Amino acid sequence: MYLRQNKPRNDWRAVVLYPSQSVDIGDIKHYCEFFASQRVSQVYLNELSEAAEYSIGIGTLNLVISPAARAVGQARSLIDKVRQEIADELQQQKFLQLIETILFYKLPNTSREEIQAMFELSDLKQTRVYREAVQEGEQKAKLEASPRLLALGLSVKQVAEALGLSVEEVRQAAQNQSSE
Repeated sequence: MYLRQNKPRNDWRAVVLYPSQSVDIGDIKHYCEFFASQRVSQVYLNELSEAAEYSIGIGTLNLVISPAARAVGQARSLIDKVRQEIADELQQQKFLQLIETILFYKLPNTSREEIQAMFELSDLKQTRVYREAVQEGEQKAKLEASPRLLALGLSVKQVAEALGLSVEEVRQAAQNQSSE
């Protein structure tokens, strides 16, 4: 459908990634001409374990499909590889952010502090995910403090100014607390 609608000017190829062959249902009857022409290839990530040791890209894909128990070790190795092989600081940070994001999704029951303990704090602090998490935590703390300050007799405007929130955010926080 995409190819029909967009009619690419250049020759194209595609790769279908599977964690393992067991996930591939093998039903390609509607697309067999693409596979026969070798425009579409299938790759099974579990069969690329040796290549993952040499490639940051494949190592990152393997991190996505690896069990949580092995993810931390793989992430550490991948971070070391990124540091050694990527000289460009901006690209290095993008890879670190991607690795951290994968870990946050892969280890949903792990706290931010536990993830910080797993890796050097400086790595974590430089990633966008960490900075956003810190900002969210600060925002949540301000919103939780709002009703308490209002209960002490401060006005909505005073609380908003003191915490750096909008008047509407303070009102909403107060309403949320009273409805709970």
